[in-house]
Amino acid sequence: MNRLKQWIERNGLGSVLLLALVLLLVFPLSLDLFRLNLVGKYLSYAFVALGLVMLWGYGGVLSLGQGVFFGLGGYGMAMFLKLEASDPLTTKIQSTPGIPDFMDWNQITALPLWWTPFQSFPLTLLLILVVPTLLAFLIGYAMFKRRVGGVYFAIITQAVALILTVLIIGQQGYTGGVNGMTDLKTLMGWDTRTDSAKYILYFLTCGLLLASIVLCAWIQRSKLGTLLLAMRDKEDRVRFSGYDVAMFRIFAFCLAAMLSAVGGAMFTLQVGFMSPSLVGIVPSIEMVIFAAVGGRMSLVGAVYGALLVNFGKTYFSESFPDLWLFLMAAMFLGVVLAFPDGLAGVYNKHIKPWLSRRFAARGKPAVSAPPPAPPAVAAKPPTLPTGLSGQQT
Repeated sequence: MNRLKQWIERNGLGSVLLLALVLLLVFPLSLDLFRLNLVGKYLSYAFVALGLVMLWGYGGVLSLGQGVFFGLGGYGMAMFLKLEASDPLTTKIQSTPGIPDFMDWNQITALPLWWTPFQSFPLTLLLILVVPTLLAFLIGYAMFKRRVGGVYFAIITQAVALILTVLIIGQQGYTGGVNGMTDLKTLMGWDTRTDSAKYILYFLTCGLLLASIVLCAWIQRSKLGTLLLAMRDKEDRVRFSGYDVAMFRIFAFCLAAMLSAVGGAMFTLQVGFMSPSLVGIVPSIEMVIFAAVGGRMSLVGAVYGALLVNFGKTYFSESFPDLWLFLMAAMFLGVVLAFPDGLAGVYNKHIKPWLSRRFAARGKPAVSAPPPAPPAVAAKPPTLPTGLSGQQT
């Protein structure tokens, strides 16, 4: 037992186990199905926050366009689900049965060639991971090889998010336009709208999220993680040591893109639609807020940040529909100004030392009173030998 405890403390998995307890036990037992489904949707955003911790917190590169990769993963899953829902029997009233309804409305008479790979579920899963990662590699290679970083890289990623949003809306016949892809009901014949399916998708999201945290934590503790931190703080020294700084940053950017794509796919499965409103600049900035509130150096903190911000967004929009945007802005500014290191900084600087003192005081044995001193023994006068008693003879 002590060895297990030491291994957990050495690898920093205590906070991960606590998060797993909250996600897998506390939330399912304390929330109704509607609220639990909302939590599952919030956790799909947490994948993006994890990627930003690796890219921004460890790599020192701020991306304001992570909604691009979130949207690509979500649209990839939505394309498979839409094709499954558009079988010839279901769409027999269309002019061209067997294609999605928005294509038929826009006078498209055949399924586009680039849609055909999404008829296969294994190939869809592969494309969800590969396409966003490949796009991130192309953007990162073009930028980082030319030493473009800082605010310039952030602006460029914003531009990419805007371009993709305009492209999706403009190509309505192929993407569903501003309405997105809706009416996604089944996954390989399995109805995702039932109560049991919602529970399964929630636990699947939690499992993938916890596995992603463990993977990122392993990267952070490896030599690669040390180099990412070194590049963030002293880029020139790392470059002069012979390392290719650009390729390491490309790796971090690709990892963040892949995690975001997984979150987008899980979002589509749980919510049942995907639209360009989740791809643009505004949602991308919100995703940065998740990481900032939770703590951009903490993987577990990023998950709590995503939950807190989205819970606040839901609560404020329900209770104060006219003021919720201002309240969200006030919450974000208050947390960032009061706690620059986010929720993780509050825990590490205040809560953790307090808990350590409490446990140390509780584990220390009580100091018993010292035993009473033995009674003093009166000294006896020495016995003199006969003839030396001091009497004169």
